[in-house]
This record gives sequence, structure tokens and C-alpha cells, in this order.
Amino acid sequence: MTIEQTYFRRGFGLKEQVRPVIEAEYHSALVEQIRSRGYQQTFGDVDVRLAEEFGFCYGVDRAVDYAYETRRKFPEKKVYLVGEIIHNPHVNQRMREMDIEFIYPDADGEFDYSHLTPEDAVLLPAFGVTIEDFGRLRDVGCVLVDTTCGSVLLVWKRVESYARDGFTAVIHGKYTHEESRATASQVRRHPAGKYLIVRDMEEAQVVCDYMMGAEGRITRDTFLARFGHKASEGFDPDLHLQKIGVANQTTMLANESMAIGARLRKAMVEAHGEDYAAENFRSFGTICSATQERQDAVRKMMDTPPDIMVVIGGYNSSNTNHLAHMCREYTRTFHVEDSSCIDVESGEIRHKPELAADAPEVIDRDWLPSGPFSLGITAGASTPNNKIGDAVFRVLKLRGIHPEDVIAGGSVQAPTPSTR
Repeated sequence: MTIEQTYFRRGFGLKEQVRPVIEAEYHSALVEQIRSRGYQQTFGDVDVRLAEEFGFCYGVDRAVDYAYETRRKFPEKKVYLVGEIIHNPHVNQRMREMDIEFIYPDADGEFDYSHLTPEDAVLLPAFGVTIEDFGRLRDVGCVLVDTTCGSVLLVWKRVESYARDGFTAVIHGKYTHEESRATASQVRRHPAGKYLIVRDMEEAQVVCDYMMGAEGRITRDTFLARFGHKASEGFDPDLHLQKIGVANQTTMLANESMAIGARLRKAMVEAHGEDYAAENFRSFGTICSATQERQDAVRKMMDTPPDIMVVIGGYNSSNTNHLAHMCREYTRTFHVEDSSCIDVESGEIRHKPELAADAPEVIDRDWLPSGPFSLGITAGASTPNNKIGDAVFRVLKLRGIHPEDVIAGGSVQAPTPSTR
């Protein structure tokens, strides 16, 4: 096959065939019922409120569709996936059950493709892959099915344009995240391209201090020790912070990304003046619309915070972690990786109480109020509706409300004593 015959970015025209299977596996009648009633419904003494935007976004929906299409299109091929299709344990487990083999990176983020052959098919995840990984896979000659999200591609184009025009790309993101690694790699399309990844405002302020030449705050050696592993090879802060363009991992907190961009521009103005900054600073909003919409929906919900907030999504899902962080500022919040973290037998909940993706999971008992309460629900862009609905079911079961009482199209029976 030619290169054109082995690279697919628009699926295989099998959406109608796989859609019934996907809907059967990921649909939730309960979620649709609550959504149809204005995103709020009372069951016994529990007032359930859904955020108005949650769960699968277009990019995730597309990635999952293409994975199912690929398995159907090539039933005899070995199908591999670079990393994880999305950051959701349930969806990734379904990929394994479909006989899709995962290729995970080593401790340095490098992938081993030595076992691949031209007879194989390889899925590229929604986060994308680095330009080097893409090239290596093309050299293998295997079928490539590219599910990279369109919002990510837009950021790549922006970062590539920075490098083309001699600007260093300062990327707000997590330097270990697949998307940030793939985004940063775009500068290498140009020989002199450079990047620097900053995790948060604290790190951005260190960059600002160096740009402004703040006496005694940070030396060149200290700067390189802190950021050397988060910057392109040969990065020279004295040279490569003279012209910068700001971008971000698409799933970061929108307000923080904008604040970081504004702070970096202010530092350049203070160091060199407004006219210089007008010529040597660029910034464009690159938070994806789905991430923004889910964050906006949480802010709207927090105008009247629920008593308890449950946020559902993978612990390594950046957008889910940020939703949980936002909710914690307003109400008692539990970030669960999966609905099964709510144990209807013991009444316990396993959850991650901190923003950091590697924060340890903890167990809480007696986490629900004893009297009537409001329950808020949202989920990251990689969480299917069936897991959202199951989380609601499990909370209701703890209040003695059973599934057969919930989706009745009519009244819900009064709750029986709690099973806890």
C-alpha cells in the first residue's frame, strides 16, 4: 500500500455500523432523563443536579468511533494503540476487550515500535503523538488511524507558526502529558524552533523574574536546573525569552492560561517597553471549546453550590482534575475515577482529594449528609454517560432508592431506610 492508502484521519465510513454498539455500551437512560428535565431532578431526599455540559466531547466521541471502526474494518489485523485513546479507565478497558494492544512509553516517555510490522494497524490517540513518533510509525508502513483532536491540531499550527517566525513557544501545560509533549514537538519542524513548558502561575512567575532581570531571585544556572527538562534542547533563557508566543495544553484551566499569558506580556513590557512587546509577544487562546464549556458549566452551577459534588473521570485526566479543583473551591467535592469507586455495600467512597494526577486515592466513610441534600454531578470530557448514570444510581441506592424506582417515567417511590 502507498502512504496515502495507509493513513486515515476521517474514519472508514462505518459510523452507522458502530454507533448502535457504542450507544448500547455508553448510553445512560437516567442521564438523559435528568437532562430532559432541565438538568435537575429530585429522587426521595436527594436533589440531583447535572452540570449543563459534561462527559464526552466531540473529539473524544470521534476518537472512540474511530477505534471501533478500525477494529471492524480490520478484523484480521493486529491493532495497536499508542498510549491510551483517552484518559478514562473504563473506555480503555473496552479497547483491551476489543483485542486492541496498548503501547506504553518508558520512564523517559519513549515508545518502542520495534515489534510493529506493515501488516499491523496503529491508532494514534486523541492527544496526538510527537512528530518523531509519527515519522517512525510512517516508516514502519503500517496502517495509521489518526484520532488527534481538532482542537489539539489548532494549537499545533499555532506553535509551529511561532517557531517559523522565530518566537519561543511558552506552553502552559504538564511537561509529562502526551498532549504537551506532542505540542512542544511541533517547534522541531523548524531548525531554530524552541519551546518552554510551564506548569502553573508559580513557574510562569519564575520565567517573568528572569525576563525582568530580577536581582538575586534566580540565576541562569538555577533557571536551567529548574526548566532544563521542560525546554527544548539548547534552550538559552538569555536568548530565547526575547521573543515568545504563548500556547497551552487544551485541557488546562482557561482562566489560569489567560492569566499566565497576561503576566508574561507584562514582564516583557517591564523589561523592554510596550513597543518592544507589541512586536515580540504573541498570545492566542488555545483552550478547546469543550474544556471551556465544561468549566463554564461548573462556574454556573457554583452560583448555588450543591451540598456534595461528585466529579467523575480518570485520575490522569487533566480536564477532569481541573473541574474537581474548581468545585473544591465552593463545596465538598469527591473526584472519583469511576462510578465503582462508590461502594453500595460498605457506603464508602474512594476518591482523589488533590489536583496532582499522582495524588494517592483515599477512602471516606459516612460521606453523605444524614438528611436531605443536593448532589452535583459533572464529568471530564473522557467520561461516558453510562458511568455518570451509574454514579447517580449508586448514591441513590445508599439512600434506599432502587434503580427500578428511578427511571419510571413517573413518580419516584419514597426512600426506604439506607442500606449503609
